[in-house]
Amino acid sequence: MNPSNFLAELKRRNVYKVAIAYLVAGWALSQGIAQVFPVFDISNWAIRIIVLLIVVGFPVAVVFAWFFEITPEGVKRTEVADAMPKATGRKRHAWIYVVVAGAAISVALFFLGRYTASNRAAAAAPNELPAKSIAVLPFENLSEDKANAFFAEGIQDEILTRLAKVADLKVISRTSTQHFKSAPENLPEIAKRLGVMHILEGSVQKASDQVRVNVQLINALTDAHLWADTYDRKLTDIFAVETEIAKAIADTLQAKLTGSEQHVIAARPTESTEAHQLYLKGRYFWNKRTGNDLKKSIDYFQQAIAVDPNYALAYAGVADAYVWLPGYTAGTPRDCYPKAKAAATKALQLDDTLAEAHTTLALAIWLYDFDSAQAIREFQRAIELNPNYAIAHQQYGNNTLAALGRFDDAIVEGKRAVELDPLSLVINTDLGSDYYYARRYDEAIAQLRKTLEMDPGFYIAHLVLGQVLDAKGARDAAIVECQKARALNDDPSVLGVLARAYGLSGNKMEAEKILDQLKKLSQERYVSAYSFALIYLGLGDKEEALRWLEQSYQDRAGSDIGFIRVDPLLDPLRGDPRFEALAEKIVPMREFRAASK
Repeated sequence: MNPSNFLAELKRRNVYKVAIAYLVAGWALSQGIAQVFPVFDISNWAIRIIVLLIVVGFPVAVVFAWFFEITPEGVKRTEVADAMPKATGRKRHAWIYVVVAGAAISVALFFLGRYTASNRAAAAAPNELPAKSIAVLPFENLSEDKANAFFAEGIQDEILTRLAKVADLKVISRTSTQHFKSAPENLPEIAKRLGVMHILEGSVQKASDQVRVNVQLINALTDAHLWADTYDRKLTDIFAVETEIAKAIADTLQAKLTGSEQHVIAARPTESTEAHQLYLKGRYFWNKRTGNDLKKSIDYFQQAIAVDPNYALAYAGVADAYVWLPGYTAGTPRDCYPKAKAAATKALQLDDTLAEAHTTLALAIWLYDFDSAQAIREFQRAIELNPNYAIAHQQYGNNTLAALGRFDDAIVEGKRAVELDPLSLVINTDLGSDYYYARRYDEAIAQLRKTLEMDPGFYIAHLVLGQVLDAKGARDAAIVECQKARALNDDPSVLGVLARAYGLSGNKMEAEKILDQLKKLSQERYVSAYSFALIYLGLGDKEEALRWLEQSYQDRAGSDIGFIRVDPLLDPLRGDPRFEALAEKIVPMREFRAASK
Protein backbone atom coordinates (compact mmCIF):
# COMPACT_ATOMS: atom_id res chain seq x y z
CA MET A 1 0.00 0.00 0.00
CA ASN A 2 1.20 3.50 -0.85
CA PRO A 3 2.31 5.28 2.37
CA SER A 4 0.32 8.39 1.53
CA ASN A 5 -2.77 6.27 0.89
CA PHE A 6 -2.20 4.43 4.18
CA LEU A 7 -2.03 7.69 6.16
CA ALA A 8 -5.15 8.94 4.41
CA GLU A 9 -6.89 5.69 5.28
CA LEU A 10 -5.90 6.09 8.93
CA LYS A 11 -7.49 9.51 8.89
CA ARG A 12 -10.63 8.28 7.10
CA ARG A 13 -11.10 5.49 9.63
CA ASN A 14 -10.78 7.98 12.57
CA VAL A 15 -7.71 6.16 13.94
CA TYR A 16 -5.95 9.47 14.71
CA LYS A 17 -8.95 10.85 16.55
CA VAL A 18 -9.41 7.69 18.57
CA ALA A 19 -5.71 7.53 19.51
CA ILE A 20 -5.58 11.18 20.66
CA ALA A 21 -8.88 10.95 22.49
CA TYR A 22 -7.83 7.68 24.15
CA LEU A 23 -4.56 9.20 25.40
CA VAL A 24 -6.33 12.25 26.82
CA ALA A 25 -9.07 10.22 28.46
CA GLY A 26 -6.62 7.61 29.75
CA TRP A 27 -4.42 10.24 31.36
CA ALA A 28 -7.42 11.93 32.99
CA LEU A 29 -8.78 8.60 34.23
CA SER A 30 -5.44 7.56 35.73
CA GLN A 31 -5.09 10.91 37.48
CA GLY A 32 -8.64 10.69 38.78
CA ILE A 33 -8.26 7.24 40.33
CA ALA A 34 -4.88 8.17 41.77
CA GLN A 35 -6.63 10.95 43.70
CA VAL A 36 -9.88 9.21 44.62
CA PHE A 37 -8.79 5.67 45.51
CA PRO A 38 -6.54 6.66 48.49
CA VAL A 39 -9.46 8.56 50.01
CA PHE A 40 -11.31 5.23 50.30
CA ASP A 41 -8.13 3.43 51.50
CA ILE A 42 -7.92 1.36 48.29
CA SER A 43 -4.46 -0.17 47.98
CA ASN A 44 -1.87 1.16 45.54
CA TRP A 45 -1.72 -2.19 43.72
CA ALA A 46 -5.30 -1.63 42.47
CA ILE A 47 -4.26 1.75 41.01
CA ARG A 48 -1.25 0.15 39.29
CA ILE A 49 -3.41 -2.58 37.71
CA ILE A 50 -5.88 -0.04 36.29
CA VAL A 51 -3.08 2.12 34.86
CA LEU A 52 -1.54 -1.01 33.29
CA LEU A 53 -4.91 -1.91 31.71
CA ILE A 54 -5.17 1.63 30.29
CA VAL A 55 -1.72 1.25 28.70
CA VAL A 56 -2.52 -2.21 27.29
CA GLY A 57 -5.85 -0.92 25.99
CA PHE A 58 -4.24 1.71 23.74
CA PRO A 59 -3.19 -0.62 20.90
CA VAL A 60 -6.51 -2.45 21.25
CA ALA A 61 -8.41 0.83 20.77
CA VAL A 62 -6.31 1.74 17.71
CA VAL A 63 -6.86 -1.66 16.08
CA PHE A 64 -10.57 -1.47 16.91
CA ALA A 65 -10.78 1.95 15.21
CA TRP A 66 -9.20 0.49 12.03
CA PHE A 67 -11.53 -2.49 11.71
CA PHE A 68 -14.76 -1.16 13.18
CA GLU A 69 -16.93 1.92 13.19
CA ILE A 70 -19.83 3.03 15.33
CA THR A 71 -23.01 3.53 13.31
CA PRO A 72 -26.62 4.34 14.27
CA GLU A 73 -27.25 0.58 13.96
CA GLY A 74 -24.41 -0.20 16.32
CA VAL A 75 -20.78 -1.30 15.85
CA LYS A 76 -20.09 -2.48 12.29
CA ARG A 77 -17.01 -3.57 10.38
CA THR A 78 -15.55 -0.71 8.38
CA GLU A 79 -16.30 -2.36 5.03
CA VAL A 80 -19.99 -2.74 6.01
CA ALA A 81 -20.19 0.82 7.32
CA ASP A 82 -18.72 2.16 4.05
CA ALA A 83 -21.52 0.48 2.09
CA MET A 84 -24.20 2.05 4.30
CA PRO A 85 -25.77 5.48 3.55
CA LYS A 86 -23.68 8.42 4.79
CA ALA A 87 -24.43 9.37 8.39
CA THR A 88 -24.65 12.82 9.83
CA GLY A 89 -21.73 14.60 11.37
CA ARG A 90 -23.08 13.56 14.72
CA LYS A 91 -22.45 9.89 13.83
CA ARG A 92 -18.98 10.55 12.50
CA HIS A 93 -18.01 12.22 15.76
CA ALA A 94 -19.62 9.67 18.09
CA TRP A 95 -16.25 8.30 19.19
CA ILE A 96 -15.07 11.73 20.19
CA TYR A 97 -18.28 12.50 22.11
CA VAL A 98 -18.01 9.27 24.06
CA VAL A 99 -14.35 9.76 24.90
CA VAL A 100 -14.75 13.45 25.79
CA ALA A 101 -17.58 12.55 28.16
CA GLY A 102 -15.37 9.91 29.77
CA ALA A 103 -12.51 12.41 30.07
CA ALA A 104 -14.82 14.96 31.69
CA ILE A 105 -15.91 12.40 34.26
CA SER A 106 -12.26 11.51 34.93
CA VAL A 107 -11.27 15.13 35.40
CA ALA A 108 -14.20 15.58 37.77
CA LEU A 109 -12.96 12.59 39.77
CA PHE A 110 -9.49 14.15 39.83
CA PHE A 111 -10.70 17.38 41.44
CA LEU A 112 -13.12 15.52 43.70
CA GLY A 113 -10.25 13.42 44.98
CA ARG A 114 -8.07 16.46 45.54
CA TYR A 115 -10.86 18.27 47.37
CA THR A 116 -11.79 15.25 49.51
CA ALA A 117 -8.18 14.45 50.35
CA SER A 118 -7.38 18.04 51.29
CA ASN A 119 -10.49 18.30 53.45
CA ARG A 120 -9.63 15.01 55.07
CA ALA A 121 -6.10 16.17 55.81
CA ALA A 122 -7.34 19.52 57.11
CA ALA A 123 -9.83 17.82 59.40
CA ALA A 124 -7.18 15.48 60.76
CA ALA A 125 -4.43 18.07 61.23
CA PRO A 126 -5.73 19.89 64.35
CA ASN A 127 -6.21 16.65 66.26
CA GLU A 128 -3.22 14.79 64.87
CA LEU A 129 -1.43 13.11 67.76
CA PRO A 130 1.08 10.27 67.56
CA ALA A 131 -0.72 6.94 67.94
CA LYS A 132 2.18 5.51 69.94
CA SER A 133 2.35 8.28 72.54
CA ILE A 134 1.67 8.22 76.27
CA ALA A 135 1.80 10.29 79.43
CA VAL A 136 1.97 8.62 82.84
CA LEU A 137 0.02 10.77 85.29
CA PRO A 138 0.92 10.91 89.03
CA PHE A 139 -0.08 7.73 90.83
CA GLU A 140 -2.47 8.19 93.72
CA ASN A 141 -1.10 7.19 97.13
CA LEU A 142 -3.75 4.98 98.77
CA SER A 143 -1.51 3.88 101.65
CA GLU A 144 -2.71 4.62 105.16
CA ASP A 145 0.71 6.08 105.87
CA LYS A 146 0.71 9.30 103.82
CA ALA A 147 4.48 9.44 104.20
CA ASN A 148 4.54 6.73 101.52
CA ALA A 149 3.84 9.41 98.90
CA PHE A 150 7.48 9.07 97.84
CA PHE A 151 6.84 5.39 97.03
CA ALA A 152 3.82 6.06 94.79
CA GLU A 153 5.74 8.81 93.04
CA GLY A 154 8.72 6.52 92.61
CA ILE A 155 6.68 3.70 91.04
CA GLN A 156 5.16 6.14 88.56
CA ASP A 157 8.63 7.48 87.74
CA GLU A 158 10.15 4.03 87.22
CA ILE A 159 7.32 2.83 84.94
CA LEU A 160 7.72 6.02 82.93
CA THR A 161 11.48 5.48 82.73
CA ARG A 162 11.06 1.92 81.45
CA LEU A 163 8.59 3.08 78.80
CA ALA A 164 10.85 5.96 77.78
CA LYS A 165 13.55 3.52 76.70
CA VAL A 166 11.29 2.17 73.94
CA ALA A 167 12.29 4.13 70.85
CA ASP A 168 8.98 3.36 69.10
CA LEU A 169 7.06 5.28 71.80
CA LYS A 170 6.76 8.98 72.55
CA VAL A 171 6.77 9.30 76.35
CA ILE A 172 6.22 12.61 78.13
CA SER A 173 8.60 13.46 80.97
CA ARG A 174 7.56 13.48 84.58
CA THR A 175 8.10 17.23 84.95
CA SER A 176 5.11 17.90 82.70
CA THR A 177 2.81 15.15 83.97
CA GLN A 178 3.24 16.27 87.59
CA HIS A 179 1.07 19.30 86.81
CA PHE A 180 -2.01 17.08 86.82
CA LYS A 181 -3.79 15.01 89.42
CA SER A 182 -3.90 11.23 89.24
CA ALA A 183 -7.43 10.87 87.78
CA PRO A 184 -8.42 14.13 86.08
CA GLU A 185 -11.74 14.65 84.31
CA ASN A 186 -10.51 16.67 81.31
CA LEU A 187 -8.39 13.99 79.59
CA PRO A 188 -8.78 15.35 76.02
CA GLU A 189 -7.51 18.76 77.11
CA ILE A 190 -4.57 17.22 78.99
CA ALA A 191 -3.71 15.02 76.02
CA LYS A 192 -3.69 18.07 73.75
CA ARG A 193 -1.43 20.04 76.11
CA LEU A 194 0.99 17.14 76.41
CA GLY A 195 0.81 16.11 72.76
CA VAL A 196 -0.16 12.47 73.40
CA MET A 197 -3.03 10.17 72.54
CA HIS A 198 -2.90 7.90 75.59
CA ILE A 199 -2.91 8.40 79.35
CA LEU A 200 -1.88 5.93 82.04
CA GLU A 201 -3.57 6.42 85.41
CA GLY A 202 -2.75 4.46 88.53
CA SER A 203 -2.70 4.12 92.28
CA VAL A 204 -0.34 2.49 94.77
CA GLN A 205 -1.15 1.04 98.17
CA LYS A 206 1.69 -0.13 100.39
CA ALA A 207 1.34 -1.91 103.72
CA SER A 208 4.35 -3.54 105.35
CA ASP A 209 5.91 -5.75 102.64
CA GLN A 210 2.75 -5.92 100.49
CA VAL A 211 2.03 -3.67 97.52
CA ARG A 212 -1.07 -3.21 95.36
CA VAL A 213 -0.72 -1.36 92.07
CA ASN A 214 -3.79 -0.47 89.99
CA VAL A 215 -3.29 0.85 86.45
CA GLN A 216 -5.50 1.67 83.48
CA LEU A 217 -4.55 2.76 79.98
CA ILE A 218 -6.97 5.21 78.35
CA ASN A 219 -7.34 6.64 74.88
CA ALA A 220 -7.63 10.26 75.96
CA LEU A 221 -9.45 11.40 72.81
CA THR A 222 -12.23 8.79 72.93
CA ASP A 223 -12.14 8.03 76.68
CA ALA A 224 -11.94 4.33 75.76
CA HIS A 225 -10.30 2.11 78.39
CA LEU A 226 -7.80 0.06 76.43
CA TRP A 227 -6.33 -2.03 79.23
CA ALA A 228 -6.38 -2.24 83.01
CA ASP A 229 -4.98 -4.54 85.67
CA THR A 230 -4.36 -4.90 89.39
CA TYR A 231 -1.15 -6.30 90.83
CA ASP A 232 -0.99 -7.65 94.38
CA ARG A 233 2.62 -8.52 95.09
CA LYS A 234 5.29 -8.52 97.72
CA LEU A 235 7.60 -5.53 97.89
CA THR A 236 10.41 -7.71 96.53
CA ASP A 237 8.45 -8.19 93.28
CA ILE A 238 7.91 -4.51 92.51
CA PHE A 239 10.41 -4.46 89.62
CA ALA A 240 8.60 -7.40 88.00
CA VAL A 241 5.32 -5.46 88.30
CA GLU A 242 6.86 -2.39 86.63
CA THR A 243 8.21 -4.58 83.81
CA GLU A 244 4.85 -6.30 83.26
CA ILE A 245 3.06 -2.95 83.11
CA ALA A 246 5.58 -1.49 80.66
CA LYS A 247 5.36 -4.56 78.38
CA ALA A 248 1.56 -4.62 78.50
CA ILE A 249 1.42 -0.95 77.49
CA ALA A 250 3.93 -1.47 74.67
CA ASP A 251 1.90 -4.45 73.39
CA THR A 252 -1.39 -2.54 73.60
CA LEU A 253 0.05 0.40 71.66
CA GLN A 254 1.71 -2.01 69.22
CA ALA A 255 5.15 -0.58 69.91
CA LYS A 256 8.02 -2.64 68.54
CA LEU A 257 10.56 -3.72 71.15
CA THR A 258 14.12 -4.52 70.18
CA GLY A 259 16.00 -7.23 72.03
CA SER A 260 18.05 -4.68 73.95
CA GLU A 261 14.91 -2.73 74.89
CA GLN A 262 13.25 -5.87 76.22
CA HIS A 263 16.34 -6.50 78.32
CA VAL A 264 16.47 -2.94 79.65
CA ILE A 265 12.83 -2.67 80.69
CA ALA A 266 13.08 -6.05 82.44
CA ALA A 267 16.12 -5.04 84.51
CA ARG A 268 16.23 -5.36 88.30
CA PRO A 269 18.43 -2.46 89.49
CA THR A 270 18.90 -3.92 92.98
CA GLU A 271 17.89 -6.98 94.98
CA SER A 272 17.57 -4.90 98.15
CA THR A 273 14.13 -3.47 98.92
CA GLU A 274 15.73 -1.25 101.58
CA ALA A 275 18.18 0.25 99.09
CA HIS A 276 15.37 0.73 96.58
CA GLN A 277 13.21 2.66 99.04
CA LEU A 278 16.16 4.86 100.03
CA TYR A 279 16.77 5.54 96.35
CA LEU A 280 13.12 6.50 95.82
CA LYS A 281 13.35 8.93 98.75
CA GLY A 282 16.45 10.43 97.15
CA ARG A 283 14.63 10.96 93.85
CA TYR A 284 11.68 12.42 95.72
CA PHE A 285 13.87 15.22 97.10
CA TRP A 286 15.92 15.54 93.90
CA ASN A 287 12.75 16.29 91.97
CA LYS A 288 12.06 19.30 94.23
CA ARG A 289 15.15 21.03 92.77
CA THR A 290 16.24 23.38 95.53
CA GLY A 291 19.74 23.58 96.96
CA ASN A 292 18.72 22.08 100.31
CA ASP A 293 16.61 19.34 98.73
CA LEU A 294 19.46 18.36 96.41
CA LYS A 295 21.70 17.92 99.46
CA LYS A 296 19.01 15.77 101.11
CA SER A 297 18.80 13.63 98.00
CA ILE A 298 22.56 13.01 98.09
CA ASP A 299 22.24 11.77 101.65
CA TYR A 300 19.53 9.24 100.69
CA PHE A 301 21.40 8.11 97.57
CA GLN A 302 24.53 7.50 99.61
CA GLN A 303 22.52 5.54 102.18
CA ALA A 304 21.22 3.37 99.34
CA ILE A 305 24.79 2.79 98.16
CA ALA A 306 25.81 1.81 101.70
CA VAL A 307 23.11 -0.89 101.66
CA ASP A 308 23.90 -2.03 98.09
CA PRO A 309 27.34 -0.91 96.83
CA ASN A 310 26.46 -2.20 93.33
CA TYR A 311 23.30 -0.07 92.93
CA ALA A 312 24.11 1.82 89.72
CA LEU A 313 21.02 4.04 89.82
CA ALA A 314 21.99 5.32 93.27
CA TYR A 315 25.39 6.44 91.94
CA ALA A 316 23.59 8.09 89.02
CA GLY A 317 21.42 9.91 91.57
CA VAL A 318 24.50 11.22 93.39
CA ALA A 319 25.91 12.44 90.07
CA ASP A 320 22.65 14.14 89.10
CA ALA A 321 22.52 16.01 92.41
CA TYR A 322 26.13 17.19 92.41
CA VAL A 323 26.03 18.42 88.80
CA TRP A 324 23.06 20.72 89.63
CA LEU A 325 24.26 22.07 92.99
CA PRO A 326 26.34 24.97 91.56
CA GLY A 327 23.34 26.12 89.53
CA TYR A 328 21.42 26.56 92.78
CA THR A 329 24.42 28.29 94.40
CA ALA A 330 24.57 25.41 96.88
CA GLY A 331 28.13 24.38 95.97
CA THR A 332 31.15 25.48 93.94
CA PRO A 333 31.88 24.09 90.46
CA ARG A 334 35.40 23.05 91.47
CA ASP A 335 34.00 20.99 94.34
CA CYS A 336 30.81 19.58 92.76
CA TYR A 337 31.63 18.78 89.13
CA PRO A 338 34.45 16.30 89.89
CA LYS A 339 32.13 14.50 92.35
CA ALA A 340 29.42 14.35 89.72
CA LYS A 341 31.90 13.00 87.19
CA ALA A 342 33.19 10.32 89.58
CA ALA A 343 29.70 9.16 90.57
CA ALA A 344 28.48 9.02 86.94
CA THR A 345 31.58 7.06 85.92
CA LYS A 346 30.98 4.55 88.74
CA ALA A 347 27.32 4.19 87.72
CA LEU A 348 28.33 3.41 84.13
CA GLN A 349 30.92 0.89 85.27
CA LEU A 350 28.05 -0.97 86.95
CA ASP A 351 25.46 -0.40 84.18
CA ASP A 352 26.43 1.16 80.87
CA THR A 353 22.78 1.42 79.75
CA LEU A 354 21.87 4.31 82.05
CA ALA A 355 21.03 7.32 79.89
CA GLU A 356 20.87 9.52 83.00
CA ALA A 357 24.46 8.70 83.93
CA HIS A 358 25.74 9.29 80.38
CA THR A 359 23.96 12.69 80.36
CA THR A 360 25.41 13.76 83.70
CA LEU A 361 28.88 12.56 82.72
CA ALA A 362 28.62 14.60 79.52
CA LEU A 363 27.66 17.68 81.52
CA ALA A 364 30.48 17.24 84.02
CA ILE A 365 33.04 16.68 81.28
CA TRP A 366 31.95 19.80 79.42
CA LEU A 367 31.40 22.09 82.41
CA TYR A 368 34.63 21.13 84.19
CA ASP A 369 37.04 19.81 81.56
CA PHE A 370 35.72 21.79 78.53
CA ASP A 371 36.12 18.60 76.47
CA SER A 372 33.39 19.10 73.87
CA ALA A 373 34.23 16.03 71.78
CA GLN A 374 33.90 13.61 74.69
CA ALA A 375 30.81 15.42 75.99
CA ILE A 376 29.12 15.10 72.58
CA ARG A 377 29.83 11.37 72.50
CA GLU A 378 28.26 10.91 75.93
CA PHE A 379 25.19 13.00 75.05
CA GLN A 380 24.65 11.05 71.84
CA ARG A 381 24.99 7.75 73.68
CA ALA A 382 22.41 8.90 76.24
CA ILE A 383 19.92 9.83 73.50
CA GLU A 384 20.55 6.53 71.74
CA LEU A 385 19.75 4.63 74.95
CA ASN A 386 16.72 6.74 75.85
CA PRO A 387 15.33 8.80 72.96
CA ASN A 388 12.61 10.14 75.26
CA TYR A 389 15.00 11.55 77.89
CA ALA A 390 14.16 15.26 77.61
CA ILE A 391 17.05 16.40 79.83
CA ALA A 392 19.59 14.80 77.48
CA HIS A 393 18.19 16.71 74.49
CA GLN A 394 17.93 19.91 76.54
CA GLN A 395 21.49 19.86 77.90
CA TYR A 396 23.06 18.63 74.68
CA GLY A 397 21.55 21.58 72.85
CA ASN A 398 21.75 24.28 75.50
CA ASN A 399 25.25 23.53 76.70
CA THR A 400 27.68 21.93 74.27
CA LEU A 401 26.05 22.64 70.89
CA ALA A 402 25.15 26.26 71.66
CA ALA A 403 28.59 26.95 73.15
CA LEU A 404 30.21 25.61 69.97
CA GLY A 405 28.10 27.87 67.78
CA ARG A 406 26.03 25.00 66.36
CA PHE A 407 22.87 27.04 66.86
CA ASP A 408 20.55 25.28 64.42
CA ASP A 409 21.39 21.92 65.97
CA ALA A 410 21.01 23.35 69.46
CA ILE A 411 17.54 24.70 68.64
CA VAL A 412 16.49 21.35 67.14
CA GLU A 413 17.50 19.59 70.37
CA GLY A 414 15.80 22.28 72.45
CA LYS A 415 12.55 21.88 70.52
CA ARG A 416 12.71 18.10 70.90
CA ALA A 417 13.14 18.53 74.66
CA VAL A 418 10.07 20.80 74.76
CA GLU A 419 8.10 18.24 72.78
CA LEU A 420 8.96 15.56 75.35
CA ASP A 421 8.47 17.82 78.38
CA PRO A 422 6.14 20.60 77.18
CA LEU A 423 5.31 22.04 80.61
CA SER A 424 8.86 22.14 81.98
CA LEU A 425 9.70 25.75 82.78
CA VAL A 426 13.45 25.12 82.72
CA ILE A 427 13.37 23.36 79.35
CA ASN A 428 11.20 26.07 77.81
CA THR A 429 13.52 28.73 79.20
CA ASP A 430 16.60 26.96 77.84
CA LEU A 431 15.06 26.94 74.37
CA GLY A 432 14.82 30.72 74.76
CA SER A 433 18.52 30.71 75.69
CA ASP A 434 19.34 28.76 72.52
CA TYR A 435 17.71 31.51 70.46
CA TYR A 436 19.54 34.12 72.56
CA TYR A 437 22.99 32.65 71.89
CA ALA A 438 22.08 32.41 68.21
CA ARG A 439 21.27 36.15 68.44
CA ARG A 440 17.75 35.51 67.25
CA TYR A 441 16.53 37.92 69.90
CA ASP A 442 12.91 38.33 68.83
CA GLU A 443 12.40 34.55 68.83
CA ALA A 444 14.11 34.32 72.21
CA ILE A 445 11.81 37.00 73.64
CA ALA A 446 8.72 35.25 72.25
CA GLN A 447 9.79 31.90 73.73
CA LEU A 448 10.58 33.41 77.14
CA ARG A 449 7.29 35.31 77.29
CA LYS A 450 5.51 32.06 76.44
CA THR A 451 7.31 30.45 79.38
CA LEU A 452 6.28 33.26 81.70
CA GLU A 453 2.67 32.83 80.61
CA MET A 454 2.94 29.30 82.03
CA ASP A 455 4.31 30.64 85.33
CA PRO A 456 4.96 34.39 85.87
CA GLY A 457 6.83 33.49 89.06
CA PHE A 458 9.64 31.57 87.36
CA TYR A 459 12.58 33.84 88.07
CA ILE A 460 15.06 32.22 85.67
CA ALA A 461 12.86 33.11 82.68
CA HIS A 462 12.78 36.75 83.87
CA LEU A 463 16.58 36.67 84.24
CA VAL A 464 17.23 35.29 80.75
CA LEU A 465 14.69 37.71 79.30
CA GLY A 466 16.64 40.49 80.99
CA GLN A 467 19.84 39.26 79.33
CA VAL A 468 18.18 39.17 75.91
CA LEU A 469 16.78 42.68 76.28
CA ASP A 470 20.16 43.95 77.47
CA ALA A 471 21.90 42.37 74.47
CA LYS A 472 19.31 43.97 72.20
CA GLY A 473 20.01 47.39 73.77
CA ALA A 474 16.66 47.72 75.58
CA ARG A 475 18.33 48.47 78.92
CA ASP A 476 15.34 49.92 80.77
CA ALA A 477 13.23 46.86 79.91
CA ALA A 478 16.15 44.59 80.89
CA ILE A 479 16.35 46.29 84.31
CA VAL A 480 12.63 45.73 84.85
CA GLU A 481 12.93 42.00 84.12
CA CYS A 482 16.00 41.60 86.34
CA GLN A 483 14.23 43.39 89.16
CA LYS A 484 11.34 40.95 88.83
CA ALA A 485 13.78 38.04 89.00
CA ARG A 486 15.47 39.59 92.03
CA ALA A 487 12.14 39.93 93.85
CA LEU A 488 11.38 36.25 93.21
CA ASN A 489 14.74 34.70 94.15
CA ASP A 490 17.98 35.67 95.88
CA ASP A 491 20.20 34.05 93.22
CA PRO A 492 23.37 36.22 93.09
CA SER A 493 23.65 35.77 89.31
CA VAL A 494 20.60 38.03 88.93
CA LEU A 495 22.51 40.88 90.55
CA GLY A 496 25.38 40.59 88.06
CA VAL A 497 23.11 41.00 85.04
CA LEU A 498 21.11 43.77 86.75
CA ALA A 499 24.23 45.77 87.71
CA ARG A 500 25.62 45.51 84.15
CA ALA A 501 22.37 46.92 82.76
CA TYR A 502 22.41 49.73 85.35
CA GLY A 503 25.99 50.65 84.47
CA LEU A 504 25.42 50.73 80.72
CA SER A 505 22.23 52.75 81.16
CA GLY A 506 24.25 55.44 82.98
CA ASN A 507 23.28 54.58 86.57
CA LYS A 508 26.77 53.63 87.73
CA MET A 509 25.99 54.49 91.34
CA GLU A 510 23.41 51.68 91.52
CA ALA A 511 25.82 49.32 89.76
CA GLU A 512 28.56 50.05 92.32
CA LYS A 513 26.08 49.53 95.15
CA ILE A 514 25.28 46.04 93.84
CA LEU A 515 29.00 45.35 93.40
CA ASP A 516 29.61 46.05 97.08
CA GLN A 517 26.63 43.89 97.99
CA LEU A 518 27.98 40.95 95.98
CA LYS A 519 31.44 41.25 97.50
CA LYS A 520 29.95 40.93 100.98
CA LEU A 521 27.68 38.08 99.89
CA SER A 522 30.63 36.16 98.45
CA GLN A 523 32.00 35.85 102.00
CA GLU A 524 28.93 33.79 102.93
CA ARG A 525 28.04 31.77 99.80
CA TYR A 526 29.20 30.97 96.30
CA VAL A 527 29.03 33.93 93.92
CA SER A 528 30.23 33.32 90.39
CA ALA A 529 33.23 35.27 89.13
CA TYR A 530 31.26 35.76 85.91
CA SER A 531 28.78 37.97 87.79
CA PHE A 532 31.61 40.29 88.86
CA ALA A 533 32.90 40.36 85.26
CA LEU A 534 29.51 41.53 84.01
CA ILE A 535 29.38 44.32 86.57
CA TYR A 536 32.81 45.61 85.63
CA LEU A 537 31.77 45.57 81.96
CA GLY A 538 28.81 47.73 82.94
CA LEU A 539 31.19 50.09 84.71
CA GLY A 540 33.49 50.21 81.66
CA ASP A 541 36.45 48.53 83.38
CA LYS A 542 37.51 45.91 80.83
CA GLU A 543 40.75 44.98 82.60
CA GLU A 544 38.94 44.07 85.79
CA ALA A 545 36.26 42.26 83.81
CA LEU A 546 38.96 40.15 82.15
CA ARG A 547 40.52 39.36 85.51
CA TRP A 548 37.22 38.00 86.80
CA LEU A 549 36.65 35.98 83.62
CA GLU A 550 40.06 34.40 84.09
CA GLN A 551 39.03 33.60 87.66
CA SER A 552 35.86 31.97 86.31
CA TYR A 553 38.06 29.73 84.18
CA GLN A 554 40.19 28.85 87.20
CA ASP A 555 36.99 28.01 89.09
CA ARG A 556 36.04 25.68 86.20
CA ALA A 557 32.64 27.39 86.08
CA GLY A 558 31.67 25.95 82.71
CA SER A 559 28.01 26.95 83.01
CA ASP A 560 29.25 30.59 82.81
CA ILE A 561 32.59 30.74 81.04
CA GLY A 562 31.79 27.85 78.68
CA PHE A 563 29.76 30.21 76.48
CA ILE A 564 32.68 32.61 76.00
CA ARG A 565 32.58 32.32 72.19
CA VAL A 566 28.86 33.06 71.87
CA ASP A 567 27.80 35.13 74.92
CA PRO A 568 26.45 38.48 73.60
CA LEU A 569 27.11 40.22 76.95
CA LEU A 570 30.84 39.64 76.48
CA ASP A 571 30.97 41.35 73.06
CA PRO A 572 32.82 44.46 74.35
CA LEU A 573 35.85 42.23 75.02
CA ARG A 574 36.07 40.51 71.66
CA GLY A 575 39.30 41.18 69.82
CA ASP A 576 41.23 41.89 73.03
CA PRO A 577 44.32 39.61 72.98
CA ARG A 578 43.85 38.67 76.62
CA PHE A 579 40.20 37.72 76.00
CA GLU A 580 40.99 35.75 72.86
CA ALA A 581 43.75 33.83 74.68
CA LEU A 582 41.26 32.88 77.38
CA ALA A 583 38.63 31.83 74.83
CA GLU A 584 41.23 29.66 73.10
CA LYS A 585 41.67 27.63 76.31
CA ILE A 586 37.95 26.89 76.52
CA VAL A 587 36.80 26.55 72.90
CA PRO A 588 39.74 26.66 70.45
CA MET A 589 38.92 28.79 67.43
CA ARG A 590 39.73 25.94 65.05
CA GLU A 591 37.21 23.74 66.87
CA PHE A 592 34.63 26.53 67.02
CA ARG A 593 34.86 27.31 63.31
CA ALA A 594 34.64 23.64 62.37
CA ALA A 595 31.61 23.10 64.60
CA SER A 596 29.76 26.26 63.60
CA LYS A 597 30.00 25.34 59.91
